[in-house]
Amino acid sequence: MTREEVYERLNAVFRDVFDDDSITVKDETTAADIAGWDSLIHITLIDSVEEEFDMRFDMKTVVKLKNVGEMVDAILAG
Repeated sequence: MTREEVYERLNAVFRDVFDDDSITVKDETTAADIAGWDSLIHITLIDSVEEEFDMRFDMKTVVKLKNVGEMVDAILAG
C-alpha cells in the first residue's frame, strides 16, 4: 500500500469520526488542527483507524504519535 492510498483511507476515517466532509489530513496535521479532537474522540479515532486497516497499535505507539504523518508511518510499518 502506498502512502497516498493510506491517506485516501485515513481521510475517509477522519471525515466519518468527526462528521466533517471537509477534513483533509496531511503529515503535519495534529489534534490542534481539527475542531473537536480531544482525548475521548482520540480513542474512537484510533479504534476506527485500526478497524479500517485491520491492525492494532500497541499503547506505546499510540502515546508517541505526534501527528498524522507518524500515524501513517505506523500503519505502513504495520
